[in-house]
Amino acid sequence: MECEIKDVIIRELAIFDDERGWLSELFRHDELESEFWPVMSYISMTRPGVARGPHEHVDQSDLFCFLGPSQFRLYLWDRRADSSTRGKSFQGVFGEGCPALVIIPPGVVHAYKNIGEGDGMVFNAPNRLYRGEGKKEEVDEIRHEDDVNSLYKLD
Repeated sequence: MECEIKDVIIRELAIFDDERGWLSELFRHDELESEFWPVMSYISMTRPGVARGPHEHVDQSDLFCFLGPSQFRLYLWDRRADSSTRGKSFQGVFGEGCPALVIIPPGVVHAYKNIGEGDGMVFNAPNRLYRGEGKKEEVDEIRHEDDVNSLYKLD
């Protein structure tokens, strides 16, 4: 799937299935630009109908893997002043049935919402440490979800 927003990478993930179950290779350094190499990872579970975001990062890129269970609608808005796609937005559905890796660069506002019927998990491997080394820095996040006048609205 292509994304109209410059520098956003979307890659379908291959699922290798056999009698034992399945596996999927999420990322490899030899297939990923070094600026996106993860320095930590976490997994989150989101209940049906619940959204995370919209927010953006100043320096951090997120490497999300939507695998399932459940499906997520991903929302992106480019607000980078120097971007040729400034002002463009994107929506896509990923997860069960359409597993994907999505890399979101700094300055791209993003949110996702569980649109399935069950709990869903998302894996994230950002290229910056949350709150920096030893968790001593401010969080690299500009939150838009609590702003009632925000331009970034979910369906």
